[in-house]
Amino acid sequence: MTDKPKLHVVSLSGGKDSTAMLLKMIENNMQIDIILFCDTGLEFPQMYEHLDKLEKHIGRKITRIKAKQDFEYLFSEHKIKRKRSEKFIEKYGEIKNGYGWAGPRMRWCTSKLKDLPREQFLQKLRQEYDVIEYIGIAVDEGYRLNRERNQNPNHIHPLVDWNMTEADCLEYCYSKGFDWGGLYKIFHRVSCWCCPLQSLDELRKLHDNFPELWKKLEYWDSITWRKFRADYTVLELEKRFAFEKECLEKGLPINNKAFFTALKERLKNG
Repeated sequence: MTDKPKLHVVSLSGGKDSTAMLLKMIENNMQIDIILFCDTGLEFPQMYEHLDKLEKHIGRKITRIKAKQDFEYLFSEHKIKRKRSEKFIEKYGEIKNGYGWAGPRMRWCTSKLKDLPREQFLQKLRQEYDVIEYIGIAVDEGYRLNRERNQNPNHIHPLVDWNMTEADCLEYCYSKGFDWGGLYKIFHRVSCWCCPLQSLDELRKLHDNFPELWKKLEYWDSITWRKFRADYTVLELEKRFAFEKECLEKGLPINNKAFFTALKERLKNG
């Protein structure tokens, strides 16, 4: 029995690391058979513009795949069989359909919108090919690299071989004319804009710079059963950010006990 032919697949998230990996692989004349992008439908508008620009620049097609069901359906409409313990019922009552917001231990959106469609796509290819996957993890992302190698020992990480850090990747992309419409000037990471696991600082930037997306976030928060974060709803975050601005305009600190006491009272009174 002969070995299966090899198929070289670049996993492209569209961010600085995977973009740098793709551009440098092309620069180094490395074999690339498929450039694969899993579209969650939750990317910043500038990210989709970046992908179009990248596709035009390299003169090659980016294969874009999506889950059969979109985020909003899975988030608020999908019927899920749940174990309704007394504690669960006491906390949430009669629960609406949908997974609700993701949490640290339940990142359903990653599995349903990225991992599953990606694996379904690759599984068909593996029947015919020996699939080699190239993953854009920078050399200074040790925690991600260790987890990735433990879970996927057959993946290849060119950025590590090239000793490229996250900062190196961004600078390299800038040098090639890719700037994501300034997203990296605002955010540290530019993945799904609605993720509740972002830091408060990233959410504050989303609120201040992307009001239309923030309105969408408010809407989604109003139709689900699960709180956006353990500490704040989306509306409460908006009130916090407004209160911060009020305090700063008055020259008052926004990180001491007095601030949080006043903020608690503000949220309580609506």
